Amino acid sequence: MMELKKQRPASYPEPRPIDPLRETALGLVSTRSFPALVGTADMMLKSAGVTLVGYEKIGSGYCTAIVRGKIADVRIAVEAGADTAEQFGQLVSKLVIPRPLPNLDAIFPIGSRLCELAQGHSPSPFSNQAVGLLETRGFPAMVGAADAMLKAADVQLAAYETIGDGLCTAIIRGSVADVAVAVEAGMYEAERIGEFSTLMVIPRPLEDLERTLPLASCWSEQRQPVLMPLSVKEKQAEPELIKLPDLKQLPTNSKSEKELIELPDFKQLPNRQELL
Repeated sequence: MMELKKQRPASYPEPRPIDPLRETALGLVSTRSFPALVGTADMMLKSAGVTLVGYEKIGSGYCTAIVRGKIADVRIAVEAGADTAEQFGQLVSKLVIPRPLPNLDAIFPIGSRLCELAQGHSPSPFSNQAVGLLETRGFPAMVGAADAMLKAADVQLAAYETIGDGLCTAIIRGSVADVAVAVEAGMYEAERIGEFSTLMVIPRPLEDLERTLPLASCWSEQRQPVLMPLSVKEKQAEPELIKLPDLKQLPTNSKSEKELIELPDFKQLPNRQELL
């Protein structure tokens, strides 16, 4: 009788993770101002169900907001974003690709790779706070404007961004009223020092926009836990050996010794009746 040999199950290669944005349309809106770009991205997210992949800055002030989603949603979002950028006079170009080929996703930063990098950051301490962006041409004007904004209202300087062509943007966070007062004070200070470019106030940014906003390292650093040993052994003191004296050599104490008293013989004592 022939014995049947047990066959090992065939090993198959593990399936590659599927990019959730691979089969979606691509939308691009380009501007020449970072505050205008953030405002454009905010309008695109609020006008349709799209995902903000990130920003691409190529220098000379040119920057592009990248969104993915269904074809109809991407078209609506791109048109809304382009209208917002045109209102600021900063629109450069716009593009909608209904179904980009996988080769584009592999080469250009238009897939979910930027989303994964953004999600890896620690949560922002400024969630649910308004955003104020003030752009100047020249670094001294931006620093002076940031100082004026911090002194004018209860706001925090979250980060700054440079996109080339001398354009610098200070980003502040706080309540809507404080941010509005701060950017107005910063605008006047920037005009006094150098050249003011543009500003933007976003009262309530969405979560997708929150993940893509720059954040200085001092706000994102997490405190490291202090490592303690599992068991701490205390150093015990070594016992001291005390030499006891020889009891035979100790001096005797006469007061403590008992005296032996010899009692008389009761037979020799006189009788009590005789005494009477």
